[in-house]
Amino acid sequence: MGLLVTLDLFSAATDSARGASATFAAIAAERSWPVTGDELYAAWDARNKAAQRVARPPTTFAAVSTSALAAAYDDLGLPAAAAPADRARVHAAVGDWPLWPDLADGVAALRATPEVAAVGLLSNVDDDLARATRAAALVDDDWLLTSQRLGAFKPDPALYAAARDAAVAAGFRLVHVAASARDVRGALEAGLAAVRLARPGHAVDPHGPPPPYEVGDARDLPSAVLAAAG
Repeated sequence: MGLLVTLDLFSAATDSARGASATFAAIAAERSWPVTGDELYAAWDARNKAAQRVARPPTTFAAVSTSALAAAYDDLGLPAAAAPADRARVHAAVGDWPLWPDLADGVAALRATPEVAAVGLLSNVDDDLARATRAAALVDDDWLLTSQRLGAFKPDPALYAAARDAAVAAGFRLVHVAASARDVRGALEAGLAAVRLARPGHAVDPHGPPPPYEVGDARDLPSAVLAAAG
């Protein structure tokens, strides 16, 4: 049975903090807001992740993100009414968000591994947003596994189970490469074979299971993926 290797889109594959913070910095500068792009991103990201814990499709990632940005703006004393247009602006720039420098070589290394049959993404986003990212061009389009497609948001075990079921139906065994604390913990607690790809700004959840396989560079993924697959 060949392996399907999925990567988390906005932690393992993409430096989303740097990408989104740049747009938020431009927004803040245009309006003379007394906050930085990094501060706006951090406030939005925290509320976005919290909202995803309770959200369920057909609620979209775009809708969750808009509500989270409105809450972040409100808490920061900024006009929440600006959130819908600003969220759309941030997401419209997703094609400019940088991949981590080792990502392309890491995906190439996975593709050169005989046991790896396909490489995809496993993400909480909507389909259109996933396809607009730079990472989408590096993976197999059939394996853009989104919350919209799978019917759940991380860290709901249902998302990981649906991804595994889709892989098995195609004759593959799934190994997921995660970076964020919630994704590492969610994948492991759902019983997925998983590898942690350590990225700046992300740590292991101290209350979750420790990842048995971890690398600090995507180019080292093949050996860790094979070990996780057993």
